[in-house]
Amino acid sequence: MPGIEKLPLEETLEDSPQTRSLLGVFEEDTAAISNYCTQLYQAMQRIYDAQNELSAATHLTSRLLKEYDKQRFPLGGDDEVMSSTLQQFAKVIDELSSCHAVLSTQLADAMMFPISQFKERDLKEILTLKEVFQIASNDHDTAINRYSRLSKRRDNDKVRAEVVEDVYTSRKKQHQTMLHYFCALNTLQYKKKTALLEPLLGYMQAQISFFKLGSENLTQQWEDFLGTIGTSVQNVRREMEEEVGQMQENIQQMERSCDPLYAPCDPDPAHSPVCRNLTRKQGYLYIRNKTGLVSSSWERQYFFTQGGNLMQQGRGEVAGGLVTDLDNCSVMAVDSDDRRFCFQVTSFDGKKVVTLQAESRKDCEEWIATINNISRRIYLSENAEELAAKVNQTALEAVTPSPSFQQRHESMRPSSKGRTGRTSSISSVGSEPSPALSVLSLDALVAPDTPIQFDIISPVTEEISGQNKTAAQPGRRSNPFGESGDKSAEDSEDSILHQLFIVRFLGSMEVKTAESADVISETMRQILAARAIHNIFRMTESHLLVTCDCLKLIDPQTQVTRLRFPLSSVVQCASHQDNKRLFGFVLQAAGGRGDSRVVCYIFESNNDGEKICDSIGLAKQIAFHSEMESKAVEKKKEQDKAKEKQQEELNKQKQIEKDLEEQSRLIAASSRPSNLPAPDGQFLVLSSSQSEESDVGEEGKKRGESEA
Repeated sequence: MPGIEKLPLEETLEDSPQTRSLLGVFEEDTAAISNYCTQLYQAMQRIYDAQNELSAATHLTSRLLKEYDKQRFPLGGDDEVMSSTLQQFAKVIDELSSCHAVLSTQLADAMMFPISQFKERDLKEILTLKEVFQIASNDHDTAINRYSRLSKRRDNDKVRAEVVEDVYTSRKKQHQTMLHYFCALNTLQYKKKTALLEPLLGYMQAQISFFKLGSENLTQQWEDFLGTIGTSVQNVRREMEEEVGQMQENIQQMERSCDPLYAPCDPDPAHSPVCRNLTRKQGYLYIRNKTGLVSSSWERQYFFTQGGNLMQQGRGEVAGGLVTDLDNCSVMAVDSDDRRFCFQVTSFDGKKVVTLQAESRKDCEEWIATINNISRRIYLSENAEELAAKVNQTALEAVTPSPSFQQRHESMRPSSKGRTGRTSSISSVGSEPSPALSVLSLDALVAPDTPIQFDIISPVTEEISGQNKTAAQPGRRSNPFGESGDKSAEDSEDSILHQLFIVRFLGSMEVKTAESADVISETMRQILAARAIHNIFRMTESHLLVTCDCLKLIDPQTQVTRLRFPLSSVVQCASHQDNKRLFGFVLQAAGGRGDSRVVCYIFESNNDGEKICDSIGLAKQIAFHSEMESKAVEKKKEQDKAKEKQQEELNKQKQIEKDLEEQSRLIAASSRPSNLPAPDGQFLVLSSSQSEESDVGEEGKKRGESEA
């Protein structure tokens, strides 16, 4: 080993500039050693941390391989070969984990400990001695300066003794500190070599020991085992490549066959007709969620039918949630301001309304048909789709147009031999014709080829509307729904009965008679049959307000009155015999030329139709009693007016009699002699005022007599 430079200890007392210059060189070398040692320490610390992490990761891997049997894989099943293979791997990796743990311990003792001691003890000791030396050198310079400033003229023994003592103490301290400092710097030249070589020696010895231990554990048996596992992996990879190739071929075939399905709207509806026999359906729909009083948002969810329930499931969810119950529900296509292909599902009690949007018109109609089939509980039968097809075909055959209106109804009547059962549906009659229809021809109820209105139109004739236009004041806004609007608010406020029902308008048509009890059933049959033929599913939902004065159809969103039927014009009201949610009423409206039009309106409600009919009947009774009471009140008012008039005549006669008596008294006073002697012998003279009063009295008397 070459010679090592040293600081001369014998020159510490003299403290020459050359000694200080040499000390600066040693201090620079110490700073460089400290910087390099810090970097080497950080690198070795990373090796040690990585080894610890490798040991912990190896141990965790071994533990997870041992717990493979306890895992429950949904698609794994019981694979004993895979389980036993992983157990063998776990054993080998566990042994490697032990070797890594031993290596970590050896690195901590043989590599990290020597360099940590050199960094934390030796280098810090030199830094501390350097600071102490600087302080002692500064104190010595201060004491020398003070000694050199002692005055020659004013010699003070006490001051001179203190200064000399201070110089002695500071010089001794500086010399001793410099000796220890120089000794530590000289020693550092040896320690830096050992501090760098010992950690590297410990690292190499630990690695050699680790590799020897690993070679002892990994014998020839493990090499054969690893070769077998490698062959198995190659076989699995070959099977995977074959499966991937087959899947790629299937993907290409599916892409070619599914190319027309990518477009949301079918360009040619004839190639993909609407299937109306479904009792189960699934797919993505948009659902409208209310975010405020008037604001709403649309969310795309996956919907599917499960029995009689409509379910929805979001992406990432394990199971679906219930949206609404479809038994006895109602579904219809609705118009949205900003969306197409929307339909609305209303629960049987009317408390829950769900608005959904489909991707295409075909999808929308299939959803509506499926929900209608579920609402009829067709899904409970064994062959649900066949029964749905039969019901739809029966409905179409029941309403197939024929040359004669009478022949079509004759074919629907039961024969004398027997009568085949027919599944009731919303598009069929639901009840057999009553015996009254056998006497009264159906043509007497509803004329053939009568137009049907499927949307709400105000029942105002052109003549009445023309009269309203001519009688309307300039500048006044007319009501587009055909109602007057002047007394509607007052009538609704003064009415005793207020009942609100949720209804959907199915249609209306003009009938010939309003007296027959079967006219409503026949109108229901024809309107529902026409809807089934023309595939009309859209229904206008409204609020039916029953009051003692009228029936109102109110828009649920804008609260605008769409139609107003005077209660006096409602002739009769009845519900369907089988489907109690269907009801209708006959309205007899007076025409502009003296004749009257009889129109039958058909609705579907969320509640029982009989309740609505009972409510209308109750309103008519209350209106009748109110009318009778109003007539009695008017008669009593007339009698009170007659009594008041008679009392006024009596009071007037009494006043006239009183005036006559007063006039008679004045006349009697004025008829006395003017120059009567007084008791004291004087004459009594009447004043001018008294004479004027007498004249007035005579005139009043004459006027009273004439009035009498």
